[in-house]
Amino acid sequence: MTDTVGGFWPGLQGRSALVTGASAGLGAHFAKLLAGQGAHVTLAARRADKVAQHCEDIQRSGGTAVAISLDVTDAEAVARELANRAFDIVINNAGIAVSASAFDHDADAFDKVIDTNLKGAFLVARQAAAAMAAHGRGGSIINIASILGLRVSGQVAAYAASKAGLVHLTRALALEWARYGIRVNALCPGYIETDLNRDFFSSDAGKALIRRVPQRRLGQPEDLDGALLLLASDFGRFMTGTEIVVDGGHLVSSL
Repeated sequence: MTDTVGGFWPGLQGRSALVTGASAGLGAHFAKLLAGQGAHVTLAARRADKVAQHCEDIQRSGGTAVAISLDVTDAEAVARELANRAFDIVINNAGIAVSASAFDHDADAFDKVIDTNLKGAFLVARQAAAAMAAHGRGGSIINIASILGLRVSGQVAAYAASKAGLVHLTRALALEWARYGIRVNALCPGYIETDLNRDFFSSDAGKALIRRVPQRRLGQPEDLDGALLLLASDFGRFMTGTEIVVDGGHLVSSL
């Protein structure tokens, strides 16, 4: 569990949290962060065995965590796996990216990106929100978007479109579900270093991208902690339908 944030944030101890895409990277980090704040965390990925180690890490640190198998693109699987489960906090983190020119973006690849990043987030949010409303408890749904949902870059048309759609979906769901005490917000990271991209950012092309970030560095997963905990906790109780950008100033950099 992370020790980057001292003390407990209000409204997190004893709460139930779901993190999708929790097999590695930001998903695993967010799960450990919330567990460290006293939340009971469910880690979800297509293969439950991939998140089992993270559950063990959390449990060894005194936290509570369980793993489930979940394909967020499958509406029936989402309904089945999340049935009879009520969460206070949902982190929609499952996502994929395909890097190719728009001419080379075949239909199947485009569909997979949209299905995972946008439709999958909707399916999970809808199922979780229905349970929140039925129990009259409200809750917080945090969609992990990207600065590429707010600006564009080459070779990632499907990914950028999916994240832009996710930002707008966040606003639409926030409007509909505010009456139930359900808050829906988006977290938009910039370039964050993970095991999946570390080799690329060590290359000449990756270093060139880093130089375009005003802070001249990559973000680390813990750089997202404050924003995520704000949106998940009672400190963010009057925030809904908005997005928080954590990108080292990338969005305000010159074109």
